[in-house]
Amino acid sequence: MFEILVNDILPVFSVLVLGFVLGKQNVVSRDEASTLNRIAFLVLQPPLIFLLLSQVDLASFYYLAILTYGAGQAVIFALSFALCRYVLKHELLESWLLAMATIFVNSLLYIWPISALIYGETGNVPIVAIVAWDAAIIFAFFVISTDLLVHKSASVAMSVKRLARNPVLLTIMFAILFNLSGLPLIAPVKTALEFLSAGTAAVTLFALGVILSATSLVPSKTVTLLSAVKLFGLPVLVAGLLGLGDWPQQWDQLLTLNAAGPSGAMAFAIAMLYGVNPARIAPVIIWTSVLSLFTLAWLA
Repeated sequence: MFEILVNDILPVFSVLVLGFVLGKQNVVSRDEASTLNRIAFLVLQPPLIFLLLSQVDLASFYYLAILTYGAGQAVIFALSFALCRYVLKHELLESWLLAMATIFVNSLLYIWPISALIYGETGNVPIVAIVAWDAAIIFAFFVISTDLLVHKSASVAMSVKRLARNPVLLTIMFAILFNLSGLPLIAPVKTALEFLSAGTAAVTLFALGVILSATSLVPSKTVTLLSAVKLFGLPVLVAGLLGLGDWPQQWDQLLTLNAAGPSGAMAFAIAMLYGVNPARIAPVIIWTSVLSLFTLAWLA
C-alpha cells in the first residue's frame, strides 16, 4: 500500500498540489489557468481519448459490469440529490451539481494515469471503459439536464445540438467508429497523437489546482457529508453490486478503484458555465482529491 501511494499515486497528485500552491502564491493567475484548462480540453484531451478508444479491444469490455457501475451511480446520485435538496435545503441547480460531484470521478486525468502506472496501459482496460461511459453517457446527461433546468423553455433538441459540438463527445464517437472499422492507425498519425496527448493529465491537473486555490478549504456540513458519500458510499455500493456479477475479478477491482477516486472537475465547470455558486462544489473536489490518496492506495 505504502509503495503504491509513494510511487504511483503521489506523483500524479503532486501536480494538482503544485498548481494549488502556485495559485495561492499568485504565481499563476486563475485566468491563466482557465486558458490552460481550455487548451487541454480542446486540444490535448481529444487525442488522448482517441488513442485509448480507437486502440482498445471493444470486445473485451464487460458491458454488464459497466451498466452495474452505472446503476450504483444512479442510486448514489438520487440519494445525494435528495440530501442536498430536501435535507440541507440547497437550491435546485446547486443540489443537482453537488450530487453530480458524488458520482462523476476524475477517471481520465487521475485514475487512468495512476492505473496505467500500476497495471500498465494494457492492464487497465476497465478504466478505459469507464472513461468512455462517464464521458459519453454521464457527462452528456448532466450537460443536457442542466441546460434544460437553466433554460426552462429550451428543448432537448437544442441541448443535444449544443452538445454535438463538444469535442470530447465527438472524439469518442469517431474513435469508436474507427475502432469498429478495423483500419490501422498509421505510425506518423499515432506518433503525433501520442506527442499531443502526453501532457494532458499534467496540464489539466495543474490548471485545476490553480483554479481550486481560490476556494476555501474549510469543510462545511454539506462538503463533509458529500465527500463521505463520494469516498465511501459510491465505492461500497459499486463493490457490492459488482460482487453479484460474473466477470473477471480485475473488473471488480478496477471499477471499485475508479469509484473510490476523487470527484472530477466537470460539476465545477458546469456550475461556472451556468452561474451556479461553486462555493460548496469546489471543496468537495479538493477534499476528495486529498482523502482519496489513502483509499486508492489501499484498494490498488
